[in-house]
Amino acid sequence: MATLNFNQDQCILCGQCVEKCPFGALEIKDNKIEINASCKMCKLCVKSCPVQAVSLVEDEVKKTVDKDAWKGIMVFVEQEESGIHPVAFELIGKARELAAKINHPVYAVLIGGEKANEQAHTLLEYGVDKVFVYADEKLAHFRGDVYTNVMEDCIKTVKPTVVLVGATSLGRSLAPACATRFRTGLTADCTVLDMKENTDLVQIRPAFGGNIMAQIITTNTRPQFATVRYKVMNVAEKTAPNGEVVNCKVTDEMLKSGMEVISTEIVEKTKGIEEEDVLVVAGRGVKKQEDLAMLQELADALGGQLATTRPLVEKGWNDVTKQIGLSGRTVKPKLIITCGVSGAVQFAAGMDGAECIVAINTDKEAPIFKIANYCITEDLYSAVPALTAAVQAKQQ
Repeated sequence: MATLNFNQDQCILCGQCVEKCPFGALEIKDNKIEINASCKMCKLCVKSCPVQAVSLVEDEVKKTVDKDAWKGIMVFVEQEESGIHPVAFELIGKARELAAKINHPVYAVLIGGEKANEQAHTLLEYGVDKVFVYADEKLAHFRGDVYTNVMEDCIKTVKPTVVLVGATSLGRSLAPACATRFRTGLTADCTVLDMKENTDLVQIRPAFGGNIMAQIITTNTRPQFATVRYKVMNVAEKTAPNGEVVNCKVTDEMLKSGMEVISTEIVEKTKGIEEEDVLVVAGRGVKKQEDLAMLQELADALGGQLATTRPLVEKGWNDVTKQIGLSGRTVKPKLIITCGVSGAVQFAAGMDGAECIVAINTDKEAPIFKIANYCITEDLYSAVPALTAAVQAKQQ
């Protein structure tokens, strides 16, 4: 950790550091420079100061960890009423890959009601060495503090070097709480994971709106927590089961909670764009909201869904759950048709795993054409109706 140090006696209040700061983190108050919470430690103020009144002071690292005492890659397996969340199988696939590099075992932890015991044996088919099961009807529904208690017990017992959690609504609540319990690092929404020989997990994720890819390493604490979005990693291949299921005791201490569940209701699950095989995507080339109906007609004819880019969601034309990109959802459909989408890196990173990409754009230099399998340099207002008519004619 580092801190910025301003030598107020040496500072001439020229304001160059304030002008150079891209985050608006510096301001002059009462004849001195003050730093607010927007500071990202980019060090531009240090470089721009003409009198060297700004310096970056690195904190002394006091805490170290015996890395050899932590072994294994653990996956938190989220379960639902309908079964295991599919992101778990993607995390297991990545865990097996990481574990192979350092010759570590792969673990899974499953928390839930009595059904958890049945679901646990399914995980063995995907190459998990041990599945730790905490089954109790009081764990059937997620409560953040209780699940954190259970995860703490499992991690303290097993001592895995890495814990992978799906970046679902549940996972984004659970992972930070667990990381706080162990006073260790957590990298959210990772798109790439790799492993060093010393068991340091290389965690890569988009930063600054997707303009850069940050590489993050937790060097002095264990375990290392990372969350990964659904549809980012490849699903683990099935293998001959060679692991074991470990039934763990659920104590009254674990079940202590500051929350009281008054009632539960099963909400009908709708198919998200992450699970869709066919997507039609609207971009900036769509002139007005009413024109989305034209793209929806094509999506309906293909049996798919309509999705949009971030600018259209910000206009209020579609829900954020239908947004593709680093700040939206990651998708891997069999077919995706982009209409008036330029193909900025933030969008492309959310859909470049598609099997077939068809791009419609009048700009022949649009970045989307660099990753598309089929490029149509026509106005979407003529191309989309023609495609819809062709599909409908084929179905008759």
